[in-house]
Amino acid sequence: MKKLPRKTVVIVGGGLAAGLVSRQLTAQGVEVLVLERGVDHQDGAEARLPSQRDELRWDVRQGLIQNWARETYTARHSSVETAVPMRWIEAFLPGEGVGGAGNHWNGHTWRWGEHEPRLRSYYLERYGKGAIPATMPLQDWGVDYAEMEPYHELFEKLFGLSGRAGNIAGLRQPGGNPFEAPRRSEYPQPPLHATEAGLIFEAAAKKMGYHPFPIPAANSSGAYTNPDGQELGACQYCGHCERFICEADAKASPQQLLYPMLRQRKGFEIRTDAHVLGVDYDRRTQRATGVRYLDLRTGLSYEQPAEVVVLAAFTMSNTRLLLTGGIGRPYDPATRQGVVGKNFCYQVNGGVDIFMKDHTFNPFMATGCTATAIDDFNNDNFDHRGLGFLGGSIIAASQFGGRPIKSRRLPPGTPAWGTAWKKANADWYNHAMTLTILGSCYPDHDNYLSLDPQHSDAFGQPLVRMTFDFRANEQRMAEYTGRKMVEIAQAIGGDALGPLNVKVSPFDARRYQSTHITGGTVMGADPHTSVVSPHLQHWDAENLFVVGASVYDHNSSYNPTGPLAALALRLGDDLLRYVKRPGRL
Repeated sequence: MKKLPRKTVVIVGGGLAAGLVSRQLTAQGVEVLVLERGVDHQDGAEARLPSQRDELRWDVRQGLIQNWARETYTARHSSVETAVPMRWIEAFLPGEGVGGAGNHWNGHTWRWGEHEPRLRSYYLERYGKGAIPATMPLQDWGVDYAEMEPYHELFEKLFGLSGRAGNIAGLRQPGGNPFEAPRRSEYPQPPLHATEAGLIFEAAAKKMGYHPFPIPAANSSGAYTNPDGQELGACQYCGHCERFICEADAKASPQQLLYPMLRQRKGFEIRTDAHVLGVDYDRRTQRATGVRYLDLRTGLSYEQPAEVVVLAAFTMSNTRLLLTGGIGRPYDPATRQGVVGKNFCYQVNGGVDIFMKDHTFNPFMATGCTATAIDDFNNDNFDHRGLGFLGGSIIAASQFGGRPIKSRRLPPGTPAWGTAWKKANADWYNHAMTLTILGSCYPDHDNYLSLDPQHSDAFGQPLVRMTFDFRANEQRMAEYTGRKMVEIAQAIGGDALGPLNVKVSPFDARRYQSTHITGGTVMGADPHTSVVSPHLQHWDAENLFVVGASVYDHNSSYNPTGPLAALALRLGDDLLRYVKRPGRL
């Protein structure tokens, strides 16, 4: 293994978090090396027409997703079961390549609720000591929304978000989300155009006393230049967002807005096809000395020394690197001791189809964020007393695209094949809309990540073992918010209503739910219950930092991108202080 010259900051993973941390550091002349296991997609077939529109290649066959033949995960529903490898995963889609999952995301970008960084304290204050079940290890982050708000503001300007504010400095704004955390200003761009489905949903929701609003979007509603001089084009509503790179440069992504700019900065370097095998850790001094990685093009291995190591990879990868490196105590569900791997969370997802002959929806005219939503049954925006669960769901009319292979909304009673099935596809393609819920997921003592004792990847390293199922809290929440969604669907009416489809227990990795998995390296103020401090500094290695959704102790109904970006920008500023004066932040 060849030893390379020492770098100041080495970041594992070349996605959104790494790009934002690098932005802050390189602006002040700090040397940064990013190691990314995938390739650069900027000039590939996935980024240009006509090959960019290949639904079979990029969607069905997951052309931008982690190579499951090389590295997968094992899964089981409880700690008493035996986990088995998942040979092909649809449930969530880790990215691979410069930009990470930010290349193929839809663009939903939320600020989480003002109370969510201190969720445990909030629930105890509001509902009393018995509010949180003994099996639910909620904990506070150790940082509050007010401290993160300036970084949310900066990120939204960097990524040119489209939306309509609902709360500016505590003042409610018409047409926005009245339940959102307070903002200091309006979104950088106006919201995307509403769809026919969104307008129908908005009218019904208002009539029922709810508060519809356009969801915040990283799909650019117009031409935009960000504070770094990087540009976005106007969205063309082509319907190729999730699982695709945007050929119109209209979807804000790290590949579009961060890495081209970073490559022009002195002291920044990114190495692609660099699969990090481990973090080198000196237990005596409690310091990370660097990382080891394999060059996938040549097969050669390298030792990369570093003054500072930052783990900014996908949730599973961050957790595995700590577990394989023996950095921090692994979580044990039997004793409920240890920290690495605990509080793994997902999201609840579901929907109901509405069929309306007298409305034309044009489902192919869409973006990743053409949705109108309500937050009335989300978070703690409604009284939970007597309901038997905590958390909630966004309810939305969502239209993400009408691509030919996977767009199949058919009313109940339609034959599964044959002439009648074909006719129904033609009859209803343009005359159906969908309501969806996206729900929170709170931690359970038996939902966690660990190393599989039997199965390994193509490099001989143990696979991450996922012990997870939707427990009673999420099942009750999904039943409650699902009923509210059906009530809205019934109020809308139409010719037919599809069955309520809510993806709860047992967890099924064959069905896409969201790529919003969290936990495993949770943050907090107590080293006995958290992996990293509120400044994302590892408790057992002061020069090792972890950033990403893996530091969340629970999962909101909102996409994790907003807080992830705010924490990454904040970490960049913290590292500027650390590089000048190393020590405990």
